[in-house]
Amino acid sequence: MAPVDIVVVEADLARPEHAGAVVELVDAYARDPMGDGKPLDDEVRRRLIPGLAAHPTTHILLAYHGERPVGIAVCFRGFSSFQARPLLNIHDLAVLPEHRGRGIGKVLLEAVAAKATSLGCCKLTLETQENNDARRLYESLGFKRDVHVPEAGAAIFMTRKL
Repeated sequence: MAPVDIVVVEADLARPEHAGAVVELVDAYARDPMGDGKPLDDEVRRRLIPGLAAHPTTHILLAYHGERPVGIAVCFRGFSSFQARPLLNIHDLAVLPEHRGRGIGKVLLEAVAAKATSLGCCKLTLETQENNDARRLYESLGFKRDVHVPEAGAAIFMTRKL
């Protein structure tokens, strides 16, 4: 059952309270061991909102408990060449540690799915750490390792830092 006191809104980065919430929630996620394990540096904090606002496929959802922002989903629209339709990638999904276990992540993911549906997307994608407890939530909502042809194995996410 979804928490009745949680409201999810699409962030308007021109609103200072939304922009501030995005920076603080992304920073909290960056500090988490399932994020980067360290805070955002000052230069990243300064560039984050202008960069997100300039990126044409950005969609950010904020979860509020009363007046307090407690969760975030930073998403980017992509394109599935196999389906010839857009997809929505959940790049960052985070709930403040003291608010975890209350169903906020599920509410955020359901809101992201509704947004993706409204955009005509064929699928949602996300990456997660192998030992992230949130994997149970993701799997309960239908996320799984992507397998196109069983002989090829499951898709893996790889990174090359530049």
